[in-house]
Amino acid sequence: MHVTSPIPHKKARIEIIPLIDVMFFLLASFMMVSLSQVHMKGIKVNLPTGSSGETQSKREYISVSVDTNGNFFFDKEEVKRDEMQVRLAKVHQSAPEAKVFVRGDRDTVHGNIIQLLDMLRSAGFYKISFEIKSEALKGVPGAGR
Repeated sequence: MHVTSPIPHKKARIEIIPLIDVMFFLLASFMMVSLSQVHMKGIKVNLPTGSSGETQSKREYISVSVDTNGNFFFDKEEVKRDEMQVRLAKVHQSAPEAKVFVRGDRDTVHGNIIQLLDMLRSAGFYKISFEIKSEALKGVPGAGR
């Protein structure tokens, strides 16, 4: 004799809608993390701060730096003034629309930055941005690197 239970018996189902929601959340999270990773090409300098600084994407760009002693750097590599001019001219020939990010130490002499700007202009670069630490991001770990 077969006795049925008074509790209705339901078949187990796998709901796919919550699974899709979780997968989209993970996809969006990984995309945001990968887009926020920035590869630093500049040397470590003591950047000045500014209240109106904003973050820009750094896809294809050139990083030139000047340290406290007036030494020039091209993507973390120290170069002499005449060699910097030659490198900038070569880069401009291969990528004339490249962005240039200038990193100047806060304690460097103003004339060193002007020399670097003069080299950039004579090489043909006119899209030049200065890297600063934003005061809005002050105190945030990892900001302004």
